[in-house]
Amino acid sequence: MRRFWPLALLALPLLVYSARSDYASCQRKFDLIENDRLRAGSRVTLSQRELNAYVEQELPKVVPDGVREPKLELGAGIATGTALIDFVKLRSAQGKPPGWLMRQMLQGEHPVAVTARIESAAGRATVNVQSVAIAGITIEGRMLDYLIHNYLLPYYPEAKVGEPFELSHNIDRLDVAPTRVDVFLKK
Repeated sequence: MRRFWPLALLALPLLVYSARSDYASCQRKFDLIENDRLRAGSRVTLSQRELNAYVEQELPKVVPDGVREPKLELGAGIATGTALIDFVKLRSAQGKPPGWLMRQMLQGEHPVAVTARIESAAGRATVNVQSVAIAGITIEGRMLDYLIHNYLLPYYPEAKVGEPFELSHNIDRLDVAPTRVDVFLKK
């Protein structure tokens, strides 16, 4: 085992470089789309690795405290996001610390997984949350709908869950596939 430590130490910079390279690639593609620098009818492919590197770098800028180890996994029309979330830290960072009882129930980090079906066409998309798992307890169906409408949307009214929204920057559709998302621009 001791013989492999030098190899592991040599591999570490390669992994860091790979993550930075994936982030830079994803950022460059987003810039091209957002600045309308692509020809009509173009397709841009974002790999799962690129998206994960982007989320890992950008999430701390948006959510500075309470969320660690974000990861995105893609499937056919489905995306699952996972992370370790400390709900008390998250709410406190937003300036709205929970009360004593909620703090006792939610204290500490919890593994969270959110699975959503993503459908899009003709410049519109809909994200339908299928399930949320917190610390191994899966919430779906009517209970999930209740939580979305009574907890998520009041705190994040700009969130578009279960309803169509316009795609900007001349995007026609998003095709979510295992290991990638293809972004198609209108012709």
